[in-house]
Amino acid sequence: MANTFKNYVGAATTGGATIYTVPGATVAVIIGANLANTTTSQVTASVQLGSTYIIKDVPLPAGSALSVLDGKIIGEASDTIVVTASSNSAVDVVLSVLEQS
Repeated sequence: MANTFKNYVGAATTGGATIYTVPGATVAVIIGANLANTTTSQVTASVQLGSTYIIKDVPLPAGSALSVLDGKIIGEASDTIVVTASSNSAVDVVLSVLEQS
């Protein structure tokens, strides 16, 4: 079984941006999820594993950042991490994952 650490980056959208999809025949240990408000206005953000919310409509003040996880989350093949924000291109996302395949 191979273990590979990876970072995935993207930007949240109002319709929900898929930042990560667990590859087939892989288990992913999500070890970090960070959001950064890159604007001069407050926005809200949500993070989901599939259809389950990890955080929902959390306010992010202008120029602030948030570490979403307080532990690890396990994702199975084809699970997705989707990040939604109240404004397009306002929230940068960094996801740290240990993939086991």
